[in-house]
Amino acid sequence: MQHSPTQTARPGEPAQTFGTAGMAPMERPSALTRMFMGIVAWAERLNLRHSKVGNPPVYDNATFPWAAEIEREWPLIRKELEKVLERREDLPNFHDIATDVKTISTDNRWKTFFLTGYGVTSERNTRTCPETWRIVRKIPGLQTAMFSIFEPGKHLPAHRGPYNGVLRLHLGLIVPQAEEGQLAIRVDKQVCHWQEGKALIFDDAYEHEAWNHTDKVRVVLFVDFVKPLGFPARLVNWALLNLAIFTPFIREGADNHKDWEKKFYAQAEALRNRPQA
Repeated sequence: MQHSPTQTARPGEPAQTFGTAGMAPMERPSALTRMFMGIVAWAERLNLRHSKVGNPPVYDNATFPWAAEIEREWPLIRKELEKVLERREDLPNFHDIATDVKTISTDNRWKTFFLTGYGVTSERNTRTCPETWRIVRKIPGLQTAMFSIFEPGKHLPAHRGPYNGVLRLHLGLIVPQAEEGQLAIRVDKQVCHWQEGKALIFDDAYEHEAWNHTDKVRVVLFVDFVKPLGFPARLVNWALLNLAIFTPFIREGADNHKDWEKKFYAQAEALRNRPQA
């Protein structure tokens, strides 16, 4: 998806490049797709101008008072995650669910356990993690929630999220000890480090990359939430986010997840019913 040249919302803020760096553009987009891409580019410029929280690459958590409440309940999320990780090998690779991610990740070192995303909620996964589901629903404007699992050696190359109408939260759940430079995420020019029980809030519309060069797994709770915007950007953003469920990528991702979910829970049922020796 290629939009317009680099833009800056306000003097002194870093530049935000429109378009999805690191993601392959469509070879022959239809006229309707080109029109939609143009609307998204216009909306992104509008969002930068009307942000109620500025446009930094990484936010001070105090900007979002609810973040402290999420942090306080992190042990409950960690406990449910540990249960999920008992079948870590059976979890889907991120690109198996979201096929557009294949341009930046094709190995089996980035796994996920999906709860909700853009109007699609996994009822079975939320029943598996009821406390996590209760906690994430406290987040105003929740759009996506999942566990993001970086296996040892995973390096996600520099890329840019598809749309700047949402912000991202990573809550550290399993963060192995690491030597300097082994485990981090870079957002624009700022290198950040995850901490267990601590939230990291950033704008994934800036170029970012993440890596786990340790020999242990790293897991965060991965959340997207609506960026606080003033009028008229708030209304345009609401419309675009509610239309997202009808896009091919979201529909395909939902179908892929349903297929995985059916197999995952069928295997779990078979294990429960297996005769004991």
